[in-house]
Amino acid sequence: MEFKAKDIASFLKGEVVGNSNVKVSGVSKIEDGQPGTLAFLANPKYENYIYNTGASVVLVNRSFTPKSEIKATLIKVDDAYQGFASLLDLYVQAKKNLRQGIENPSYIDESAQLGEEIYVGAFASIGRNTQIGKGSKIFPQVFIGDNVTIGDDCILYAGVKIYDDCEIGNNCIIHSGAVVGSDGFGFAPQPDGTYNKIPQIGNVILEDNVEIGANTAIDCGTFGSTIIRKGAKIDNLVQIAHNCEIGENTVIAGQTGMAGTTKVGKNCKFAGQVGLAGHLTIGDNVQIGAQSGVSKSIKDNEILLSSPAFNYKDAIKTYTIFRNLPKLREEIIQLQKDVKSLKQADSAASK
Repeated sequence: MEFKAKDIASFLKGEVVGNSNVKVSGVSKIEDGQPGTLAFLANPKYENYIYNTGASVVLVNRSFTPKSEIKATLIKVDDAYQGFASLLDLYVQAKKNLRQGIENPSYIDESAQLGEEIYVGAFASIGRNTQIGKGSKIFPQVFIGDNVTIGDDCILYAGVKIYDDCEIGNNCIIHSGAVVGSDGFGFAPQPDGTYNKIPQIGNVILEDNVEIGANTAIDCGTFGSTIIRKGAKIDNLVQIAHNCEIGENTVIAGQTGMAGTTKVGKNCKFAGQVGLAGHLTIGDNVQIGAQSGVSKSIKDNEILLSSPAFNYKDAIKTYTIFRNLPKLREEIIQLQKDVKSLKQADSAASK
């Protein structure tokens, strides 16, 4: 698909500086720009690339003033980064709409209800009494169990597994290899040292506009629901255990693990490899740094780091001291030697 600069500017409510009829059919980084592509400049440290970029069109902020001549056509918008994101979304939506219909072979139970303009890829399996809303895309080799509800305009990429009774809202995206509704890790120890499995009879609820990364696992509730609230974004390789709840617009980075029945508030931000113990309550607007271990509940608006996690500023001070420990050790050893020498000199003088 080709777009003229003037059409892009019209969509973004921007201003063209240069050839308004130049066409682009792809995107590129500003430092690696190629003819026929569109790039963007949002970070000032990349400004030097705009004067030599090969990209045909570059999105810039309205406040941008060039220091020398620029070959590319500019489109000035209020926010170049957001404008570029809007264009990418438009491209994805256009590409998504190319997929419709049901491919063979695939299995769809006769009791399942499918909405209009749906796509079901080859080797997908859709179970009994399952409902899928209009415009949703089910890619090849997706498994959807019985009594599942999936809303409108969702995307389930290849290899996603949705267990029985799960509920997925509108505009959700689930990436390849993710598992939603797998059994919680519940086992009862027996006198002989073995473990009996505790049946897991709950489900998972994803509210609207949730995105789940590749190979992430979200366990069902032992009873009741594991709930991911609207707008939450969960990265690849994340483990969310039974009966957890993730608040609205919370973002969780890769390799984070969360034990059972922990409740996370809204607008939280967890960096990679954060670990949370079970039965905790994490407040709203909490930020937790990478590789932090959380063993206690956290109040609203706190920023934490380290393992065990504590106040971010105190953690940085502690780390600074920790880095200086080798030097401090050498100084203490030298002090011990100096004290010993003084004692020997004093002892010799007193004789």
